[in-house]
Amino acid sequence: MPEAEPQPLPVLLPTRTLPQKHSIPHIEWTPKRYKDPPQPPPTDDARAQEQELAYARQFMDGKLVKKTRPRRTVDFNGGLGRWNMLRKLRPNPLYTHQMRPCPPSIINLLPPKAYPENASTSLCTKFVHTSTNKIRCPVNVVTWTPEGRRILTGSTSGEFTLWNGLTFNFETILQAHDTAVCTLSFTHSGAYLASADKTGIIKYFEPNMNNLTAWQGSNSREAIRGISFSPDDRRFATASDDSSVRIWSFQESRVESVLTGHGWDVKCVQWHPTKGLIVSGSKDNQIKFWDPRTGTVLSTLHQHKNTIQALAWSPNGNLVASASRDQTVRVFDIRAMKEYRVLKGHKKEVCSVAWHPVHPILVSGGSEGSIIHWDLSSEESSSATPFIPPSSVKSKLSDLPAHLALPPTPTTLPRATLSEAHDSNVWSLAFHPLGHLLVSASNDHTTRFWSRERPGDSDAVFSAGGEKPPAAVDGADGGWDDEDMAVPGFGGAGTAGGWYGKEDEVYEGGVNGTNGGGASYGNGSSHGQNGYDISDRGGFSGPGADDDFSIPGIGDLPGFSSTNTNSARMNGPLPSQEEAIYGPDSNANEWYGGDRERGSAGDRGYDSSGRGGGGRDGGGGRQRWGGGRRARY
Repeated sequence: MPEAEPQPLPVLLPTRTLPQKHSIPHIEWTPKRYKDPPQPPPTDDARAQEQELAYARQFMDGKLVKKTRPRRTVDFNGGLGRWNMLRKLRPNPLYTHQMRPCPPSIINLLPPKAYPENASTSLCTKFVHTSTNKIRCPVNVVTWTPEGRRILTGSTSGEFTLWNGLTFNFETILQAHDTAVCTLSFTHSGAYLASADKTGIIKYFEPNMNNLTAWQGSNSREAIRGISFSPDDRRFATASDDSSVRIWSFQESRVESVLTGHGWDVKCVQWHPTKGLIVSGSKDNQIKFWDPRTGTVLSTLHQHKNTIQALAWSPNGNLVASASRDQTVRVFDIRAMKEYRVLKGHKKEVCSVAWHPVHPILVSGGSEGSIIHWDLSSEESSSATPFIPPSSVKSKLSDLPAHLALPPTPTTLPRATLSEAHDSNVWSLAFHPLGHLLVSASNDHTTRFWSRERPGDSDAVFSAGGEKPPAAVDGADGGWDDEDMAVPGFGGAGTAGGWYGKEDEVYEGGVNGTNGGGASYGNGSSHGQNGYDISDRGGFSGPGADDDFSIPGIGDLPGFSSTNTNSARMNGPLPSQEEAIYGPDSNANEWYGGDRERGSAGDRGYDSSGRGGGGRDGGGGRQRWGGGRRARY
């Protein structure tokens, strides 16, 4: 007997909810084209043929074949366009787009000006890139061009180097001074650039780096450490090692007044952004405020216990920050002429300081290579505690009631710390005019770029003290985390340790090579790019490089291998300057003279110039590694 067919289960849903068959056949659409899955784009036969011919030419010339890898470009300025769009589409003037705490929301991260109440959106702690000249030397000063599209650095070799502000790669180089560049500053209008060097020479430049004039700006050829323009750009102030502050007429290039009062070298000077007020810091541990009209001292601050190395006005002009060798950063309020905050967190002397253009955030760089962010927007709890003198101290203050006692200066703790941002002194810091990028220049020969962290990123490094950025060596792209990225110390993954395949853009002349009609290094000409690679990393590479990565009279650098005659590849960590010059067994205390101070008036451990001069008396106008350059150390 056949089994009975199972009966279907009863449907409990209403009939209208069940799928119905369409009575009209044309309602159902079925695709008839493009049924195949997406395919990769077709290869360009012409381009492939050009690459094969290029490879063949490289084999004929006996060169290494390098894999062509396109440069990865991240547009950190993209949030500006999105912000403008949201401002047009926002439902009310007070509307602010809220960020989701997840890394993919980085595309919605707006410029810092879009978050006026949230200073944490301006902490530039994510390492982006390292840019290094081929001829490595300490970078003394760095600044953004007024339009924010490029970065200008001045080094101890007297050169200006221009870096691209989008891809951070090398653009051009100029031999601007014969000795180390100590300071440079754009006018507020952006029409001119003024710079000064170790011998006190002041020069004017146009934005296209055309030199307009030059003259001696200090007594006895003393170094000029700072330049700052007045709000109307008609005058500028200079600070020099002859213990004076001078006010110059910009158009006439003549000195109008000499401000004397400091007892030692004046290391920094800053003109108030909107008022007729000048502040200067000196090696005599004093900060002085000057009236530029009369040349008199308005006030003197004695809070620091060592040399003041850097000063910076806040964007609103109410606060001034000072960085000193006493390992502290102090903020003063000029409205009451009192100390506003004491910032303690550096383990060694503080070399540089810079304000954020939008938020009350201060960033400072130390001689140990650290970069610390300070947030001054929050009130400190210690400011509400009155100062009660100890009973053992016999003073009239101990007899005052508690409500009349003087409160101590609030001490602010670091908001974010990058303890290994650089390997040596951080000489200069500069924020992008929009506030979303930070650039730092260091004594370790590198210029590094920092951006904001991704929102909600669990891998953020600043909270744990920061991680050390990768070394800028051949084969590394200074921070782009591509999968086929070359690993420092292990060679390149298909790149042969070279410059991302841009072999044709390496100048064939090497150290004596020229671009176009430029003269060679021997006569000190600055035409062309003088053997520099178009890429943005340091080290010698390409056929124009030396056969061995060595310095005349010294030999191979520790940690480098000279087996590859075309590119020096790193086999270990970058040696310190003591090891590179005096060998790995040298005594650093003998080199520094005990405590980083030589017997002369050197205040930064290198020579009496303070930033390591880079003298040009080696017998040639462009000597790189000769005897004249040893004075820099």
